[in-house]
Amino acid sequence: MLSKLETELKIRNYSPRTIKAYLIHNRKFLEFIKKSPEEITTDDVKSYMAFLSDRVSARSRNLVLSSLAYFYSKVLKKNILAREELERPKIGKKLPTVLSRDEIEKLISVPKNFKHRILIKMMYGSGLRVSECVKIKIEDIDLQEKTGRVQGGKGNKDRNIYLSEDCIKDIQEFLATRKGSNPYLFNVGDHHICARQAQKIVQHSAREAGIKRRVFCHALRSSYATHLLEDGTDIRVIQTLLGHEYLETTQIYTKVSTAQLKKVKSPLDMLLYQKKNKENPQYEDSGVTK
Repeated sequence: MLSKLETELKIRNYSPRTIKAYLIHNRKFLEFIKKSPEEITTDDVKSYMAFLSDRVSARSRNLVLSSLAYFYSKVLKKNILAREELERPKIGKKLPTVLSRDEIEKLISVPKNFKHRILIKMMYGSGLRVSECVKIKIEDIDLQEKTGRVQGGKGNKDRNIYLSEDCIKDIQEFLATRKGSNPYLFNVGDHHICARQAQKIVQHSAREAGIKRRVFCHALRSSYATHLLEDGTDIRVIQTLLGHEYLETTQIYTKVSTAQLKKVKSPLDMLLYQKKNKENPQYEDSGVTK
């Protein structure tokens, strides 16, 4: 029966990763309930979600519910997952990790492997997701125009990206000495490096750079967006560069930017300044900024 789900997902051009996840979650659900898909009820789904409540995160439970909803509502046409019957778990809104420019500079300087350094530069310099970066092909890059193309990004969407001049120089140098006909920029054997390997490269570099907090590839993309915002780039331009469908997704970076926060004068400082000014009238004339 799950073969119908797989067929439907493929017809609708879902990514291999999504198809795999939907099949796994539906299979685990049926193993837990021990019923055929035709026998499943709303109470069965509630029972399974309750079972998962203290075992996996709210985000993971939402994915499970999406997997089940697609199969039973869209494939089997069973109305057992109505919104009024099954509310989605609430996901806490966490701010993305953003590295300082100094931390980015240290991170880039660490890798001795030239290809690894380019990988980090591209994720930060072009705001790429790790899954997009590892799949970049040489033919996707136009070094003369300083642009590139992400094919089949999140939501299976293509988009254009901008390449930094520094990254272009490194890519030119790297390609001039590279051997073989592998089409991927970040090649390994006859394929591309995997996202997990890219994560290891970034995490190892962060440790070597002395960055104390946990750093993942996505922190480079978050830092790219936040630093563009701080430099005055229009948020709708950033939305396009990141490939966000909704502006609300991009606006999260307005909450992590510290540029505007640093301009704020604490009322405590102002209070102490006014006190000193009253005690010493010449304090105001001493060059202290209000």
